[in-house]
Order: sequence, then structure tokens, then C-alpha cells
Amino acid sequence: MNRYAERIYNGIIRQNPTFVLMLGMCPTLAVTTSAANGFFMGITTGAVLVISNILISALRHIIPGSIRIPAYIIVIAAAVSVIQILLMAYMPEVYSALGLYIPLIVVNCIILGRAEAYASSHGVVLSAFDGLGMGTGFTMALTLIGICREAFGKGTIFGWNFNEYFLKGRYTPAAIFTMAPGAFFVLAFMCAVQNKRKKGSKKNCGACGKNCKNCVMER
Repeated sequence: MNRYAERIYNGIIRQNPTFVLMLGMCPTLAVTTSAANGFFMGITTGAVLVISNILISALRHIIPGSIRIPAYIIVIAAAVSVIQILLMAYMPEVYSALGLYIPLIVVNCIILGRAEAYASSHGVVLSAFDGLGMGTGFTMALTLIGICREAFGKGTIFGWNFNEYFLKGRYTPAAIFTMAPGAFFVLAFMCAVQNKRKKGSKKNCGACGKNCKNCVMER
């Protein structure tokens, strides 16, 4: 796997911001009442991630280390402002649906975390792919959560009424899934599935015969 593909894989699977790193919980729990909201929130955040990573990587030798965090926040805020203006102009329905959570992207710890952990010490192209990978992983996570919450809470997926077409209205939507507790239920279940998958993929150490995630003999 080349370096660029590894950045994509890292963001989607290995260090998925939602299911692995547990970052950006505010939009994850708040806007995923529908699949469309989750998808567009993820796309918006991913666009900011790519733009901010590129700019911070390009300016990494110019920004003094003592003021790097305020400088990163200014760059991120500028990227968010551009995305917000574009949404207001060309996608007002999406802008209205996401509302306050668009400007709050500025303080999303995923973006600042990638700026500090990766973009500030790597080249522009790799940083762009890192932002793309993290953004894709975040979008997939929010969309999956939104699909589950919308399906169980409303009987629809992306607005399409599968309950009417396939189940003939026999399923009674559980409104709790469109509320805050439903977000926690779905997120907890998906994190459990992720942890189970990771646990099942671990191999026993040839030296000790035990699970070797933290095995001293491996180090």
C-alpha cells in the first residue's frame, strides 16, 4: 500500500474519527437524525479538513511554533467561512438543516487534531490525502448512524419510505431513535461492532501463545 492509499485507509478504518478515536461527538450525536443530515455534515467537515490541512501544511515553515494553535484556528475558521458562504448561496436547504453546527466546525477537535498531529509536519499532498481519509471516515460514520436512526425512528432512508413499500406499514417507528438517547444507542452498538472486529483480527503471539496487543515480547 502506497503512502497516499495508507492515508485514506487510516482515516476510514484504522483511525476512524468517530468509531476509533471518538472525536467530533457533538455533530455525531446532534445532526444524525437523518441520513442526509449526517452525509452533508460529514462532507462539509471533510471539505474543511482537506482545505485546512493543505493550507497549514503549506504554511508550516512560516507559522512560529509559539502561536501555531491560534494560527491553525484562524486558518480553519477561514475555511469554514468559505464553506458556509457556499452552502448559503448554492445549498440553502442543507445550510438550514445543519444550522449552528456549520460554524461549530471551527472547534471540531478532528480538524485541529489533524492540523497539529499531521499537517504541521508533513507535505501538502500527504496532508491533503490525510484530510480526505479522515473526512471520508467521518462522513461514512455519520451517514451510517443517520441511516440507522432514520430507519428505526422514521421508517425511511434518505427520505424514502421503505416501511410503506416493503413492510406495508407493519413497522411502527420508535421515536426514541430520533432523539438524543437514540444517538447514544446507535453509536454504542456501532462502536461495539468495531471493537469486536478489531478483537477478532488480532493474532496470538508465537512466543507466548496469548493475545499480543500489548505483549512485551513483541516490542
